[in-house]
Amino acid sequence: MKILLDTNIIIHRETKDPINKDIGTLFGWIDKLGYQKCIHQVTFNEISSNQDSKACKAFLVKMKSYHCLPTVAPLRPEVQSISAKYDRTQNDRNDSVLINEVLCDRVDSIITEDRGLHAKALALGIDSAVFTIDEFLEKVTAENPSLLDYKVLSVRKEYFGNINLDDPFFDSFKEDYIDYGKWFNRKSDEPAYVCTSDENIVAFLYVKLEDASEPYNDITPPFTSRRRLKIGTFKVQSNGVKLGERLLKVVFDNALHLSVKEIYVTIFPKRIDQLRLIELLRDFGFDYYGTKQSPSGQEDVYVRNFSPRTSSKLPRTTYPFLSGRARKFIVPIHQAYHTDLFPDSILRTESPFDFVENEPFRNAISKAYVSRSLNRDLRTGDLIVFYRTGGYYASVVTTLGIVENVNTSIGDAASFVRLCRKRSVFSDEELKRQWDAAPSANKPFIVNFLYAYSFPKRINMKRLIELGVIMDIHSAPRGFEVLSDESFNRIVKETDTDERIVVY
Repeated sequence: MKILLDTNIIIHRETKDPINKDIGTLFGWIDKLGYQKCIHQVTFNEISSNQDSKACKAFLVKMKSYHCLPTVAPLRPEVQSISAKYDRTQNDRNDSVLINEVLCDRVDSIITEDRGLHAKALALGIDSAVFTIDEFLEKVTAENPSLLDYKVLSVRKEYFGNINLDDPFFDSFKEDYIDYGKWFNRKSDEPAYVCTSDENIVAFLYVKLEDASEPYNDITPPFTSRRRLKIGTFKVQSNGVKLGERLLKVVFDNALHLSVKEIYVTIFPKRIDQLRLIELLRDFGFDYYGTKQSPSGQEDVYVRNFSPRTSSKLPRTTYPFLSGRARKFIVPIHQAYHTDLFPDSILRTESPFDFVENEPFRNAISKAYVSRSLNRDLRTGDLIVFYRTGGYYASVVTTLGIVENVNTSIGDAASFVRLCRKRSVFSDEELKRQWDAAPSANKPFIVNFLYAYSFPKRINMKRLIELGVIMDIHSAPRGFEVLSDESFNRIVKETDTDERIVVY
């Protein structure tokens, strides 16, 4: 398999003092699987044009370890059309050349952190072959569980004083911030969220509640007085288990619990892990606000409005709030698969401060549900109540989801696998079996949704019948079935749901 690496990947890999383990993890997997690491002539030209002749020479020597594609595929008409419409700079045109290689089947995939290149892939219908680092790692870890380097990943709450500051994970912070060690030690009696793999730290999150009296003299433009949650530290080492989304859910759960009006973060936009974090935050509604001046330099400030509001078109940007006016559906999920899709350890935890998870594939906010329901009329913003099957007493409603998009036009097994791959916990072989097992008149379709809320209290089929949500024991949902507003409101009330998340 040929993997084309974008220029941004090569630069961060071959820099003089690489401190991003993410790239090392990526390259380790590529080598482990025997894939060919390719670079394009445009990458070679971009790096060759570096004005620092010494740095350029060093890069060109290192690039000999890659397979440089010896020819350039002629631009396909559809790529020419996109290029004419969107390309304004030479970098834009270079992106079109790279994506064209995939469309022409000269390489199998591209790995890039460039959002523009991902957008072009989506427009051309080949986005399933274009990966970010995280997406590629998610794919290969799901397909090759026996090759995983880690044993168990666990996100837990821990005091700073019990966390090893000498772990190499913190090297980038020490480089970025003056006296980072002193700041860290002053926090010794404060809690943070940490994730370890074989005793090595792979993810870290620190959040701080700030009230209306907090001074913001170093932020431009100045903040108004408001109750805020500050993301003080947020770093995830890429490993294919969606820890970024997992920690972001921790942020939102804390923000809801603490009744803040705004969330913000300050960040240096210079390394690939920082740039990737910015893109994740932007996906979930954070907007660039301004800058912060500190002894360590100028940081960018990103802010997320956390007042109760919803977006029917972009539900991520207002997550975890959901619209009480949206259409509602109830759908069954077999008990054997339920724990693969939803983290049971959190479902049974009432405190938003207890986050322990020993199944890496359950970390995502964004998930895919594969269905053969006769009712396929779902759209962005619809609400889903998930009903875990199990019988009269054991069947329970457990989870609320928000539909992001639905794909019902799937031509064949290969397309089905490609569409599921970036969000599914199943291997390609398992997905193909699901497709092949279905009759031709009722092939599965895909509902991509956001895992929004876990009901604090479970109510079973017996109670659902008593509430009038289900008519009788023979009326349990068998696909996506419409749920009335009255039934939805009864579920919300009966499950002790935090009603602040439902916006009318």
